[in-house]
Amino acid sequence: QVQLVESGGGLVQPGGSLRLSCAASGITFSIYAMGWYRQFPGKQRELVAAITSGGGRTNYAVSAKGRFTISRDNAKNTVYLQMNSLKPEDTAVYYCNANLRYDVLLARPPKSGWGQGTQVTVSS
Repeated sequence: QVQLVESGGGLVQPGGSLRLSCAASGITFSIYAMGWYRQFPGKQRELVAAITSGGGRTNYAVSAKGRFTISRDNAKNTVYLQMNSLKPEDTAVYYCNANLRYDVLLARPPKSGWGQGTQVTVSS
């Protein structure tokens, strides 16, 4: 059973940076596409960035393009989200998840396998 542990969130000023990490276990990480999602209060999770199993392809939400970078280290079973030029509207709980199929990962959030998430707060 997949276990995902997100970390790296915190309080940062507008314009600042954070690097989120998601450590995966219980799966053969290197064959899974991975995604970072965020959830605003009262809203459903939305995809922020995704990366294929080998790391050769990435996709970003419009709001994340040019500011966020997703990457992975298959040797460490970890996926990262580097967030730069953070804005107050980036404030949310950030989660990661996995799917064997990249197209499915892009189409809709997984129904299960969610970790506890990591809170990102952008405020002065």
